[in-house]
Amino acid sequence: MLGHDTALDVYRQALPVILVSLVAGLFAGTLLGTETMREGIESVPGILLLLPAFLATRGGVYGSLGARLSSGLHQGLIDPHFEWNGRLRNAIVASFLNGMIVSVFIAVLAWGVLLALGRDGSLLELVVVLVIAALLSAFAMLGVLLTVIFKGYRRGLDPDNIIGPVVTTVGDVFGVAFLLIGIAVAGAVL
Repeated sequence: MLGHDTALDVYRQALPVILVSLVAGLFAGTLLGTETMREGIESVPGILLLLPAFLATRGGVYGSLGARLSSGLHQGLIDPHFEWNGRLRNAIVASFLNGMIVSVFIAVLAWGVLLALGRDGSLLELVVVLVIAALLSAFAMLGVLLTVIFKGYRRGLDPDNIIGPVVTTVGDVFGVAFLLIGIAVAGAVL
């Protein structure tokens, strides 16, 4: 891999990913507009309140992982073939734990805002919804992230040029879809 990408190299590598991201973002927006999502938003007070924070943390947590892995590849600290070693394991476990802990924090914070506004809401329900959504999105995002980084790098793509749009798009699409699943599971269990 070359040490310095030209502006044209960055453009060529990022544009297809950004275009796919655009289409996938529209799909995530379509999911938000479905009757099922509207019913979920109405049935679980606080979901709409926490949605932006939940989606943003998917990008933040797993974007950091992508940057860490990209830097490791560029520095030769991580092999471009998936190998479960200490460095990779630690990065993945830390991101997973960050994603889960932040999700619980978001649920608690949303519940607190509901209380401050004088609205009803169930802390347990919000936590269950977000833990399920965070767990499912973690597995999906880790799978996509690791695949894109390692396969892209082996094919000569700079992960720095493609991982941002991939992480945010996958986080939005899977985040919305898995929130719906979390709402359904919480509704069935609680």
